[in-house]
Amino acid sequence: MILEIADIRILPGHNAAFEEAIQRALASVASRAQGFKGAKVNRGIESPERYVLQIFWETLEDHTVGFRGGPLFAEWRALIGPFFAAPPAVEHFSLVSKP
Repeated sequence: MILEIADIRILPGHNAAFEEAIQRALASVASRAQGFKGAKVNRGIESPERYVLQIFWETLEDHTVGFRGGPLFAEWRALIGPFFAAPPAVEHFSLVSKP
């Protein structure tokens, strides 16, 4: 399983609308992607316009090729992209150990 981490910065004052939009985007768009296994969203305490999105994928290619390279990505960005103050920083991780 692959963990995608996206560090998202949104425009000030749009928290409620962004949180609704990202929940809708996860439920209606990302959940339809091949290899999507679930997601979590956390809001920063010291920096409330900063969010950390964690998405779990079966394989790296499910995200980089299937999702990002397919039509779902345009739907995804249409829902949450207008809130971005800058493009998200995205990295992928593999599991090393379990608790």
